[in-house]
Amino acid sequence: MDPMRRSPSPCSSRPSSPRTPPCKMLGYVGIEAVLDQLKIKAMKMGFEFNIMVVGQSGLGKSTMVYTLFKSKMWKSTIPGLGMPTPQTLKLQSVTHVIEEKGVKLKLTVTDTPGFGDQINNDKCLRPLDIEFLQRLCRTVNVVLVIARADSLTIEEREAFRRRIQHNLRTHCIDVYPQKCFDEDINDRILNSKIRDRIPFAVVGADQEHLVNGRCVLGRKTKWGIIEVENLAHCEFPLLRDLLIRSHLQDLKDITHNVHYENYRVCRLNESHLLPRGPGWVNLTQAPAGPPATPRPSKVRHQVQDDSKDDEEY
Repeated sequence: MDPMRRSPSPCSSRPSSPRTPPCKMLGYVGIEAVLDQLKIKAMKMGFEFNIMVVGQSGLGKSTMVYTLFKSKMWKSTIPGLGMPTPQTLKLQSVTHVIEEKGVKLKLTVTDTPGFGDQINNDKCLRPLDIEFLQRLCRTVNVVLVIARADSLTIEEREAFRRRIQHNLRTHCIDVYPQKCFDEDINDRILNSKIRDRIPFAVVGADQEHLVNGRCVLGRKTKWGIIEVENLAHCEFPLLRDLLIRSHLQDLKDITHNVHYENYRVCRLNESHLLPRGPGWVNLTQAPAGPPATPRPSKVRHQVQDDSKDDEEY
């Protein structure tokens, strides 16, 4: 599969190619009923979405996941002890089914607690982050955020954003949405605006507060209430729209049609399960050496002597 192309999204519409003009229909067939069938099947089976959050302890990863889906995935304390959850370096995955207006979403969140906690490089994109992102962007869709953005002024936030964008270009880190996967002019216009705002400056919260007679999700400080869904305060609405409301299916399509297919072909090549010959696909740079050839089958002969082991010919 050509990684520079992907199958069009089910939600996208393109004009018919001039080489294949649509045929003239003489009556109603019922093709549009396919959309109803897809909707009914999707309502029955639901959707699946996997997300991994990476960052240092205390950045508010769990709170951000709660803010995105308005559902708690982890408990912050151990029941009965009142002590914080002990720090660990093991990957933790939690699956939770969320239902909204009859639509079910099977959400799997993978946390990376303690990621890089022992490294102290303040106010910079750390070498660990750069190395990690260079490897990760070739395997999954990467979306960057500036955590706890309420600790920065507007000027500091913009300067930090531009510095991160410069580091991404310098180290060839391709984050989502990738330019090579823009299907048409509308996608390019929308995704260009998104790319200009990456990384999103977000603030997470798990409590509601009363502001001007209405309940808002936010964080209370001695200066006032930081509303997470107010674009004047942070860019959390842009992140939520990208991950859920506008690009969720596109994220799944790219993961399945591009990242997973590349991974699958690489693993097949490495495992040598396919004989080399016509149609052999090699996406990895294998070390120089003679090509592997199928080995002849082995025939085992049992020697009727207790003092000797089995011999192979």
